[in-house]
Amino acid sequence: MKIRKENGYEIRPGADLYEANLGGANLREADLRGANLINANLMGADLEDAYLVGADLEDAYLVGADLGGANLEDAYLEKARLERAYLRGANLRGANLKGADLGEANLGRANLREADLGGADLWGADLYEANLGGANLREADLRGANLINANLRGANLKEANLLGMRIDDGQGNLYECQRDGWGIVGSISA
Repeated sequence: MKIRKENGYEIRPGADLYEANLGGANLREADLRGANLINANLMGADLEDAYLVGADLEDAYLVGADLGGANLEDAYLEKARLERAYLRGANLRGANLKGADLGEANLGRANLREADLGGADLWGADLYEANLGGANLREADLRGANLINANLRGANLKEANLLGMRIDDGQGNLYECQRDGWGIVGSISA
């Protein structure tokens, strides 16, 4: 088990870091499974490849944090602030992201299978090649989001705002949701 001292806190699985100030902390590859990080400040923190399975990050402040390759399976991120966060290749399978702010976040190639993104703000988010199979995106704000090559099979998009969202048809055509419907805006180069 990895145990690390960071800002006076001992980091270990199931750690109680309620309202901890870990802004800018280096928590790369940290084992934080099941940790209580409710209301924690992790702004700009390095959590690359961190193990956060089942962690509680409700209302956590993760603006600009690096969570690339992190394992957040079944994590609780309801109302978390993840604007401009780097989540490329992260595993968020089954995570609760209800009402989370993921504006302009990089979720390229992230696994969001069966994640709950109900009411989440994904304005301008990069979801290139993300797996959203079976995800709940009901009432999510996907304005201007990039969903090129994303898997949306079985995803719930009921009442989601799709204006400006970009997707492809699997045959090289790029579509954008416009006020009067979907329109071809270009092609994807091989």
